[in-house]
Amino acid sequence: MVKLVSKITCPECGHMETETMPTDACQYFYDCKGCNVLMKPKYGDCCVYCSYGTVPCPPIQEGEACCI
Repeated sequence: MVKLVSKITCPECGHMETETMPTDACQYFYDCKGCNVLMKPKYGDCCVYCSYGTVPCPPIQEGEACCI
């Protein structure tokens, strides 16, 4: 079963926020609610949840390629 909730952690300030991941698109950008830095995936990751979340995005959880 695919999990849709992930806790995303900002690499700049360490702020953690629980978010519901989209199921119809990958989320490439995310504005940190702690310091307002614009987060984007690390090299080789498809989305911010795969880079900074506690749970990878739905396509990766299902063993599929991500949106890129």
